[in-house]
Amino acid sequence: MKQDIILIGPIGTGKSTLGTLLAEKLNLPQISMDELRYGYYKRIGYDEAFAKKLRAEKGFLAIYQYWKPFEAYAVEMLLAEHSNCVIDFGAGHSVYDDAALFYRVQKVLETYPNVVLVLPSPDLDESVQIIKERMGEFQENGVDVHEYFVKHSSNLNLAKIVVYTKGKTPEQTGDEILSLIKTSSY
Repeated sequence: MKQDIILIGPIGTGKSTLGTLLAEKLNLPQISMDELRYGYYKRIGYDEAFAKKLRAEKGFLAIYQYWKPFEAYAVEMLLAEHSNCVIDFGAGHSVYDDAALFYRVQKVLETYPNVVLVLPSPDLDESVQIIKERMGEFQENGVDVHEYFVKHSSNLNLAKIVVYTKGKTPEQTGDEILSLIKTSSY
């Protein structure tokens, strides 16, 4: 059984903050996908100039779709190259509309018992509102991006544990995660 703790969830839920706290408490390395993602993407042909042009001409949703195959690959590589650590995914790394890409990520995560979805509230509409208060509105071509990430089924389908942060300090949420994770050597 793999002992890593993997934090997933929408933008602005505190994954990186919780990753830092958990890594310190467990004396483990913290690995943040947001810091490593482009290195992985470039291994399989990510074109930064094309991505910038796509974003400028067609907006966030176009670049988001361009990222998807790179994100699935990055998840596979990060998990292959790092173990015994606390990992926080970028919001998109656990959300897939393409069934084949979702299956790849689901397959690689199936042996990890500690995949923790971080949400503000069990009420998804309330979660969207809390994230908007933290991060501001994020609308693109009629799509509420925060709502898309909060309500997408991928996160719930990948998560083995769900924690809610509303009314809790990061330390309290971290302690809750520690009480819920499956361990054999921490």
